[in-house]
Amino acid sequence: MALRGYRPVVEIQFDGFVYPAFDQIVSQVAKMHNRSLGKLRVPLVIRIPYGGGIGAVEHHSESNEAYFAHTAGLRVVTCSTPEDAYWMMQQAIASDDPVIFYEPKRRYHERGFIEMGEEAPYDLHEAVVRAPGHDVTVLTYGPMTKVALAAAQASAQDGGPSMEVVDLRSLSPLDVDTIVASVNKTGRCMVANEAQTFVGMSAELAALVQQECFTT
Repeated sequence: MALRGYRPVVEIQFDGFVYPAFDQIVSQVAKMHNRSLGKLRVPLVIRIPYGGGIGAVEHHSESNEAYFAHTAGLRVVTCSTPEDAYWMMQQAIASDDPVIFYEPKRRYHERGFIEMGEEAPYDLHEAVVRAPGHDVTVLTYGPMTKVALAAAQASAQDGGPSMEVVDLRSLSPLDVDTIVASVNKTGRCMVANEAQTFVGMSAELAALVQQECFTT
């Protein structure tokens, strides 16, 4: 449908159910633009509910975002607030590239204020500082953003470290400038997510920060 001029939005019911479509996504959807020497576009949005916290069994509580963030040709984003869910979905649909849109399932029932207007408050691939701080940067995204903000608030109330919470929002591409600026300011960095640490987003973020901020 995307190749015929439509902008389809498809949904994977749960994160762990995406694997039967894995080959089509990484071998066909992601590669079509490059394979056609730029002549063909695949403006497709693939919605994937992900993460834990809902008391579900296997195949219902995974965080498999690293598979797709690793794949050239895919854009990978995830919302953490109702406002982001509203605006980022529209931006993803407007993109001429395929977008993997991760939705934190345990945040589905949250409500929040949405600033209506003609333009989104942030670019689709722009990281946002959700809470300013000066002692340590916390890099997070999706379902863990609210957890990190609660931790920052608790730390402030207890007289602990001042935590700057950076919501990445986009996993591929990463907003490297915002990440580096925050870590250079605080001098310390933590990464909080629900996925596997080995060869995952957390490992990539730690390597990026070490390379850009702490390697002389």
